[in-house]
Amino acid sequence: MPRKRSGGQGESLFRATREGQPLAARMRPRTLDEFAGQEHLLAPGKPLREAIERGVPGSMIFWGPPGSGKTTLAHLAASTSARMFVPFSAVSEGVPRIREIVGEARARLDAGASQTILFVDEIHRLNKAQQDSLLPPSEDGTITLIGATTENPSFEINGALLSRTRVFVLQPLTAEHVAGLLRRALEDRERGLGQMELRVEEEALDTIAAEADGDARRALTVVEAAAAHVGQGGTITPEVAREAMQKRFARYDKSGEEHFNLLSAYHKSLRGSDPQGALYWMARMLDGGEDPMTLFRRAIAMAAEDVGLADPNALIMAVAARDAFHMLGPPEGYLPLAEMTIYLATAPKSNSAKVALGEAMAAAQETPAAPVPMHIRNAPTGLMKGLGYGKGYRYAHDSADAYLPQEYLPDELRGTAFYTPGGFGYEKRVAERMEWWERKKRAAEGDGEPEKAEREASSEQAADTTGDGSRGPA
Repeated sequence: MPRKRSGGQGESLFRATREGQPLAARMRPRTLDEFAGQEHLLAPGKPLREAIERGVPGSMIFWGPPGSGKTTLAHLAASTSARMFVPFSAVSEGVPRIREIVGEARARLDAGASQTILFVDEIHRLNKAQQDSLLPPSEDGTITLIGATTENPSFEINGALLSRTRVFVLQPLTAEHVAGLLRRALEDRERGLGQMELRVEEEALDTIAAEADGDARRALTVVEAAAAHVGQGGTITPEVAREAMQKRFARYDKSGEEHFNLLSAYHKSLRGSDPQGALYWMARMLDGGEDPMTLFRRAIAMAAEDVGLADPNALIMAVAARDAFHMLGPPEGYLPLAEMTIYLATAPKSNSAKVALGEAMAAAQETPAAPVPMHIRNAPTGLMKGLGYGKGYRYAHDSADAYLPQEYLPDELRGTAFYTPGGFGYEKRVAERMEWWERKKRAAEGDGEPEKAEREASSEQAADTTGDGSRGPA
């Protein structure tokens, strides 16, 4: 028995209302003028609108959140261009079905019929073989490929297929757009709920529009559920609306682009010294079901990368918070996570360790054969000592201030500075200590006025009252 085909030439979603069809399906826009939102793509004169209105949409991918109109736009493209609309499931169908669709599309063209629009919902779920099978027919004009995805196409779709399509980014609908759709559905007596003569309190409408998070399908489904609850001539109150909405789910995919966007926002809020933003993105990820260890790993890396030696306790705090979470578990374990987040966001910042590591690695790659200076080589045998290994090495603790100037870099890098301390927090003390050592070194080398430099260095060492147990100035 032949497979029943979905749709005809553009009539797929725009037939008269069918009994039992969900409100969201009945209220799908039939024209571009009925389409809500996406003005950046569909306002008069915009390329996508002109392409659809001219009936030459070309292969394209619609990327946007649920309920933003991706499927509707695909149907409008087919309807306006009078082309056959054939859907394909990226989840349940494979390459043989693609070959079947392409064969039928080619036969229609040979018979002088219209071209076929192959619509692939969730196109990001296609495997490599499926994506490759779409290349020839979309390239030779047998089909026009339109895909819809909630995932970043650059991550999920191979470059060859991506290069043959135009990607249009759809945005979540605003609360105002959603409210307008709801009012239209409540008033429409043919396709909507107009015949039920419902009364809807404005606060209830605003609640649904706001908490739909830009998803028109979700908002219309909630209104339909609320209407069924109150019945003919009933009143939809805020309480009824909230009951119909049940739980407001976070828009979050632990393995998709949104995961990386939120994690990036969390890290950048920490780096930018904004505890409010950092706490918010932390909470968003937890609410979306993220593993807290993901946040701890990013925070530990951030403590070393962005706080660094401006506050060495930051790394200790981050590791301790992770260990505390392991001991406590949720929800109590979220407290050390929040404490760590606030600490890192409000700590002084320095990326000097990251910069120093990068410059040292670059120097190591440029001078991979630079010999270790003889005086700091290891000399465990008599032969090695006889060859001069370790000769001239000065043991730092032989000095009262535990510092004896000598060269530790190879000759090729003599005088190179990889690490430059920052000007905040603990690194201010590190900078003073390094300057003190530098003056001692200049004095030993006879640079300038050695006696004066030696006296200044000695007096600063004697005046050290930092109490941190270290030698030299604070």
